[in-house]
Amino acid sequence: MEYIYETHCHTSQGSACGRMTGEELARFYKDAGYDGVIVTDHFFNGNCAVDPSLPWKKKCELYCAGYRDARRVGDEIGLTVMFGIEYSYFGTDLLIYGLDEDWLKAHPEIMDMYVKDFMRFVYENGGLIVHAHPFRKASYIDTIRLYPYDVDAVEVYNAGNDPKADERANWYADSYGLVKVAGSDRHGVYSEERCAVVFDEKLESIEDYMRLVRADKIKRLICER
Repeated sequence: MEYIYETHCHTSQGSACGRMTGEELARFYKDAGYDGVIVTDHFFNGNCAVDPSLPWKKKCELYCAGYRDARRVGDEIGLTVMFGIEYSYFGTDLLIYGLDEDWLKAHPEIMDMYVKDFMRFVYENGGLIVHAHPFRKASYIDTIRLYPYDVDAVEVYNAGNDPKADERANWYADSYGLVKVAGSDRHGVYSEERCAVVFDEKLESIEDYMRLVRADKIKRLICER
């Protein structure tokens, strides 16, 4: 038995570039045959949809709204919906797993942390870090930064990437013995391209995903363009 999971996707409620609500996202992935998704909206230091002038706790509530809606619908239709964050550092993007809304509300100081201090803090709090599309070419990215000693895994397939960027991401993971994952980086329903991870066991929580990634127990990766 195989189980297919999206590890990188966005809602319009949390990401300014998102084109589907959390409810629409859940229904889309269920119809596409997925067993679960991890919602990873752009955080406050990225292309976030939340008004930056709001109080911290209110911002966190609004940031998580897309995930909460996706989770509610997922529970109704039989789709496992998990929570993640896409954290940005001047165009370098990290997927953070294992934290939640309450944790975010309790730690407004993370916005003032240097990126490596933030990564260390994530690990101290039990989180997992994946380097998203490390070799993406885009107008907003002026520097390629690699953190081979600070991440758990590398997103070696991303549906929004040029295939050359994926080749380089695979080289990066191979060079440092890092676990390889894949994610579609989906923002809307306009494309049938997909990248995903496949496991032999069904995930019930983000902790299951983290455990299997850390143990490099991914059965295979999907990359369809």
